[in-house]
Amino acid sequence: MTTHFIGVDIGGTNIVCGLLDERLNLLRKTKKPTGAANGADYVLNLIASMIDELLAREQLTRTDLGAVGMGNPGFIDPVRGISLSSANLKWENVPVSEKLGALLGGIPVFIDNDVRMYTYGEAAAGAGRGYDHVMGITLGTGIAAAMINNGQLYYGSGFLAGELGHVPLDGESALCGCGMRGCLETIASATGIARIAREKLERGESSILAEWFPGERRNEITAADISRAYDEGDALAKEVLQFVGRHLAKGLAWAITLWSPDVIVIGGGAANAGERLLAPMRETLMPLILPMYRNRIVIKLAEMNDDAGVVGSAAFAKTRVSA
Repeated sequence: MTTHFIGVDIGGTNIVCGLLDERLNLLRKTKKPTGAANGADYVLNLIASMIDELLAREQLTRTDLGAVGMGNPGFIDPVRGISLSSANLKWENVPVSEKLGALLGGIPVFIDNDVRMYTYGEAAAGAGRGYDHVMGITLGTGIAAAMINNGQLYYGSGFLAGELGHVPLDGESALCGCGMRGCLETIASATGIARIAREKLERGESSILAEWFPGERRNEITAADISRAYDEGDALAKEVLQFVGRHLAKGLAWAITLWSPDVIVIGGGAANAGERLLAPMRETLMPLILPMYRNRIVIKLAEMNDDAGVVGSAAFAKTRVSA
């Protein structure tokens, strides 16, 4: 009998749940609001119902499942299957694998950090496919990174490797959500891009953004709006994305030197800026790294978008249940 796998990508706003076959082809997926304010038990029960819904639509049952994988935001203990701390979900020490496994009648459940699962998916079936050493970077509300060496995730002590967004930058002082100041993610993230643009407008700098978002609407500005202004030839938008690209390069220079990846896959909402952001990043990055890195590194945008976390989680679960 063919075995199927479930991949779950859970965020503070939405849950995406996918059903994959044994070859990790995505057969069907569903998306629902997380409802994190209702508590962990509510969310886990919702995920169990989404899984049953997917199975029913494919005329399958739980006996057809080999395992469930899930990417969770925050700090995760993947060995014990515990969400140690998630600011987005407001979870602390939630035994996710145990609880969801019980709801599913004993099906094995494996969890890990969502960015690791995103990178795992891109390495397995996306922009990192075919490379032995894959570093994934997501530029969203913050920045996080993950490293895969020959199919194996690198965790570091306490499963804390990859918090690239909290590398401090000289001369920067914006308050980060972590409580420190001047972290890379206060600049090179979707929220950082929007913040920098708003601050420039507040100082009276001219921009088409001031026309699009007058007065109190200025707080509605997003990274996507800045890319749109860039395409209109707006000087402030270009300056912001060039500034962010240069600072992102500094963080990547440290990561490349430490991890020596073959490829860096960049995803997340802010990555939709594409070459508007990556061109100044590359220009700044190359002089910051030794030729032995410079001559081999490949930098690519992620290919799988929302599917990366689902496919990565399922692939991770398949690997774990087969171990």
